[in-house]
Amino acid sequence: MTPAAVEDALRRMGEGADEAIDLAEAGLLCAAHERSNLDLEPSRLHLAEIAGAMKQAAALDGLKPGDDKLESCCDALRYVLAEKFGYRGDEESYDDLRNADLVEVIQRRRGLPVALSILYIHAARSLGWRIEGLNFPGHFVIRLHGDRQAVILDPFAGGLARSIQDLRQLLKAQSTDKTEVKPEHFAALENRQILVRLQNNIKVRRIQEGDLKSGERALQRMLWIAPMQAELWRESGILNARLENILAARRALTRYLELAENDQQRQRAARLLQELGQQLH
Repeated sequence: MTPAAVEDALRRMGEGADEAIDLAEAGLLCAAHERSNLDLEPSRLHLAEIAGAMKQAAALDGLKPGDDKLESCCDALRYVLAEKFGYRGDEESYDDLRNADLVEVIQRRRGLPVALSILYIHAARSLGWRIEGLNFPGHFVIRLHGDRQAVILDPFAGGLARSIQDLRQLLKAQSTDKTEVKPEHFAALENRQILVRLQNNIKVRRIQEGDLKSGERALQRMLWIAPMQAELWRESGILNARLENILAARRALTRYLELAENDQQRQRAARLLQELGQQLH
């Protein structure tokens, strides 16, 4: 795909209904924007292979599309993703940027929790199962629903079921303060929020490396996917100002002021916008 075609496809996803977003396809498009001239067909064929393997595994367990035998559904997911295809978390090189690139994740069978979760969600939704990503901080997990109950799965740990106590320990292990598990940590995320979280890993790592230009490219993908998320426009304005892209910074901050509700942040953005305007004279 050409860069223009990739951008157009991501923009259309961002402008459309959230439930219409194909998470895995969007993840591939993001990878294609990050790395030009990337052939996505092998990855798309693999996604189809995952869906086919899920259909076979479900048939062996006597499951039908839309079925809600929760334990058997979990077993099928674990078998296909973790056992058959060998997906697991990359504990050895967690911060490797390839772990947030869905094409690389498919090639290496290793990735970050959110990237692996996208593949688990793709597998489950291929059979019509109800599954969602959760707003859990630091370590992305998913929730698979049955008729009367649900189970939280950890794709980074091979699809292991996680209890509330497990999640509390995960949170404490990665936090320096006395953070406790809160109800909002179990809120379901929209598809575009999951994609933003995936791209945020790339943005943060690029900026930490001092590569602000690549960080801005990742942020641009986030804005295409979630154009109504005000905070992303504020970030874009600040980052473009650091890059001395004054016009782009002004456009982003102007859009932020149209969307934002936080008065204190709006005042800061308005002051920065005024300062940038003075630089153009």
